[in-house]
Amino acid sequence: MTPRARRALFTVVLFFAVCAVVGSILQRKVGAESSADESQLRDSLKSFTNVYALVEQNYAEPINGDKADTAIYDGAIPGMLRVLDPHSTFYDPKAYARMREEQRGHYYGVGMTIQPQNGKVYVVFPAEGAPAFKAGIHPGDIIYAVDGKLVAVDGKNPDGLTTSDQVAKALKGPKGTHVQATMLREGQPKPLVFDLIRDEIPHPSVDLAYEIRPGVGYIHLSQFQETTAEEVDNTIDGFGNLKGLVFDLRGNPGGLLSQAVEVCDHLLAKGQGIVSQRGRAFPDQVYTATHGNGGKTFPIVVLVNRGTASAAEIVSGALQDHDRALIVGETTFGKGLVQTVYDMADHSMALALTTYHYYTPSGRLIQRNYEGVSLYAYYSHGGAQPADTANREVKLTDAGRTVYGGGGITPDEKIESTKDNRFQDSLLYKDVFFHFAPVYLANRTVDKNFQVDAAVLAEFKKFLTSQQIPYTEADLNGVMDWLKISIKDKIFTIQFGESEGLRSRADWDPEIQKALTYLPEAQALQDHAHKVLAEKAMARNEAK
Repeated sequence: MTPRARRALFTVVLFFAVCAVVGSILQRKVGAESSADESQLRDSLKSFTNVYALVEQNYAEPINGDKADTAIYDGAIPGMLRVLDPHSTFYDPKAYARMREEQRGHYYGVGMTIQPQNGKVYVVFPAEGAPAFKAGIHPGDIIYAVDGKLVAVDGKNPDGLTTSDQVAKALKGPKGTHVQATMLREGQPKPLVFDLIRDEIPHPSVDLAYEIRPGVGYIHLSQFQETTAEEVDNTIDGFGNLKGLVFDLRGNPGGLLSQAVEVCDHLLAKGQGIVSQRGRAFPDQVYTATHGNGGKTFPIVVLVNRGTASAAEIVSGALQDHDRALIVGETTFGKGLVQTVYDMADHSMALALTTYHYYTPSGRLIQRNYEGVSLYAYYSHGGAQPADTANREVKLTDAGRTVYGGGGITPDEKIESTKDNRFQDSLLYKDVFFHFAPVYLANRTVDKNFQVDAAVLAEFKKFLTSQQIPYTEADLNGVMDWLKISIKDKIFTIQFGESEGLRSRADWDPEIQKALTYLPEAQALQDHAHKVLAEKAMARNEAK
């Protein structure tokens, strides 16, 4: 057996050993007899090692190099976990390092989001304030070389950097160290060379926040990481005397429970429940607001969709149950399984194993049913819950409103997500706007009064023709507003930075604009809840 195969086999043996330890702990806590189960596990582990040895010795091609790792990391272990539930996960060294980086909210490097496309590696955008941004690197720039090593992900230069992961790794490094990045840019006859000094790169979870109307704040939260609660708190304080807030959690996949709890703590009253965890092997845990909002209230509209999941659903559910916010949009994903992370192999790998279920303060189960559903169907259909709520559990908010459990968070007011047509899908698939913006800005600049007019559209049409992308005037006219904002978004991102691109789109976004109209309803909801709670408190005092 090759050393790589032995290492892969050791990994899976270690994985099963951790599972065995965790399983025995769980069994002891619930008082289950474990000797027969442990014997069965040993027999299963022996069977697995025998099968792996036979495959390694007799398979038609050598099981070495990346194949050995792939067989274990992408095959055996994930296959076992998928039988349990859709969210128990194994993190190999690369995935675990990436997860920890995302949770911390920062890393050391030059601050560029990159992506491979057509055999090249493009800069999607440099993080504002990062070394790459300060040096003048633009979205749409092609990374030609890093420290003299050519970038060729099409395999034509095997001695250079052949994957986007290798490029990303080459750009990262200790704070204060130098790295040379050579770029190709539209309109520039020669490569541009940038000498960059690596620095700490923050990765904020609040990726857009501004006063969208006089006295009305808008916050888009991309995920829940170690800095999220502080970011949200500072952002709200920075708005000053708020008259209302649109809290956009669309597409937020969740993250750290602790941060979801802290965000709620800043918005709810002291002592109000936030979420509870219930599992078979551990005591139930109930989280409440320990500090509270100090009486500082303002109407909140929370915007959600089928991509809103986990920690984002905890926040949505808690604010809804306490009538603190009006939830608008689509029914959320329905991810209410809690994973406990067990470190393995000197903290280089980890097993995230489901150990609890989440429940909202009213007692609603967030998790939707996944029995008999394929993994593809589970994820691709997201929060597409049945419209009929007749078979779902019914709970009441503090003010007595009906809410439903067992399948994500159902919005108080439904806002349909806009659906792209085939022409829009084709433009997005080919990243047309991303590639057009550098061409348009090759020999010009724009100011913040820029609008997509007939002249800009004429150049866009020429670009479509040059790229052999078919279109008709009917195609363009049918999605003209979307077309104009998509062009403006990418041009602003190059000229002013990512936040200005995002803001231009938010100012147009029909769902955000609709959410703003519900602020009076959110205020009425909050006022009614205060009245009901005051009446209940008075009744309790009179009964004493």
